[in-house]
Amino acid sequence: MVDRVGNGELSSHDHLDLHAERMSESLIRARFDRRQFLVGGAAVLFLASCSQRSSPTNYQLVGAAPASTVRAVSELFALAAPFYIAHRGSGDNWPEHTALAYSNAAAAGAQAIEISVNATADGVLVCHHDKNIRRMTGVDRDIAEMSWSELQAQRNDARRWLGPLASLEPIPRLSDVLDDLAAEHVIFIEDKTGRNTTALLALMDSYPDATEHFVWKQWAGAKQHQLARKRGYKTWGYVTSDLALTTEMLDGFDYLGIHHSATDAAISRLVARGKPVIAWEVHRRSMRDRLLKLGVVGMMCSNIPYVMGSTLPAVTDSFASGVRAPGDLPWTTDLGWKNQPQLIPDSGSVVLAYPTIESYHMGSFAPVDTRDCRISFRLRWPDSTPASSKHAGLSFGLASDDPYRVGISSRVSGYHAILRANGRLDLYERRSGIARGTLLGTVPTPAPAVGEWVDLVVSISGARITVSRGGNPAWVVAVDDSRHRGGYFSLCKNYADPIPVEFSAVRVE
Repeated sequence: MVDRVGNGELSSHDHLDLHAERMSESLIRARFDRRQFLVGGAAVLFLASCSQRSSPTNYQLVGAAPASTVRAVSELFALAAPFYIAHRGSGDNWPEHTALAYSNAAAAGAQAIEISVNATADGVLVCHHDKNIRRMTGVDRDIAEMSWSELQAQRNDARRWLGPLASLEPIPRLSDVLDDLAAEHVIFIEDKTGRNTTALLALMDSYPDATEHFVWKQWAGAKQHQLARKRGYKTWGYVTSDLALTTEMLDGFDYLGIHHSATDAAISRLVARGKPVIAWEVHRRSMRDRLLKLGVVGMMCSNIPYVMGSTLPAVTDSFASGVRAPGDLPWTTDLGWKNQPQLIPDSGSVVLAYPTIESYHMGSFAPVDTRDCRISFRLRWPDSTPASSKHAGLSFGLASDDPYRVGISSRVSGYHAILRANGRLDLYERRSGIARGTLLGTVPTPAPAVGEWVDLVVSISGARITVSRGGNPAWVVAVDDSRHRGGYFSLCKNYADPIPVEFSAVRVE
């Protein structure tokens, strides 16, 4: 069974997986009766499974979090902007494209779920982003060359991104996920290879009120959406920062999408076409706010609990849990998993060791009330110290969670308190768009030994800022400056080499 669209062309892919397209329609019809029975109790079963399978956390959902009351596509697009779609099931929080991720994202308030689809050699549709499972499982095999029984033995491993105690999760069968979600949720669903269109549409059609629960998602240059539209589905076509697509291509979709890395001008041009625009992948509140100002209405979000604000701000770090808390992120997500700081559960610490200037945004605490607060933390150089003038510390008073890296221009202003390897304690103020800060105060203290934990405290009271070390009254920098009182802060490694710096015992009072 080969899909032909438009003027008789195949889809944008050169080869179709014909075996995967031959899912038996009689099998689908047989399952339809079972699914009618399932949908009535799906919500109850689904929520019960959430509580049993949650990853370790130390964060608490706000009681008033909107536990996904949107049940239809028409309801989703009737919401006031922004609305939220869990990108890969909110992959900053749970192993992506797993039943655990989908269910937890819905419980945290996501108003829709995004699912990517591949097919096994024996025609089973599964939830997975990549055609090869190496990135998520370590096994270098294509899904299309594996049987479902072989694939069931593998586990998604997102520990490099989420932390060493994140759970290992199976690759779910799409029909099982839809049995749990389809009756009560909006799902953006994508045939990632373009080879399983017929089988996927047939499965979608087998659910009651399918066109009100599914949105067909695909790259805007492909043509499979024409088949989806003929069956009554709304379609979402996405582009990257390159808008070199014809009007005819973009006009074939009900909704448009663009990556967050696109320029303001490119996003504005897409919005100007007059169709609802959804941007992906949204990791930070500042990303959301920028996109919203440009006219984007939907946020395909990788960090649902944090960006939606459905968690209570932390007062202590979660490093000992071995799982990264919502909102805690490296300065960029565009490097994939390469620059994720390492959580050390045994010592309750986090290690920054990427070979460049970096910061680790502590969004789990945000927003901090900086009218009168105390941020305490410890740092050490566990293996060796950098050159004597090199330093690490804390940036604070930031008005947003835009990345703030010491010595590198940023969109956000604030302060940074730093400890140099020679022991000098400094406080700087820095304005947005400027790389260099202005020294506000300094005091010499003893050079820390390798492996020595140094206790540091930043206190804010009215216009007064105090930075102190170890409770020693001689090791204090105190200034009057009230220019920046934002509620965001980051841990900072301020030198471009891989010598690690370790932080622990972060607390806000």
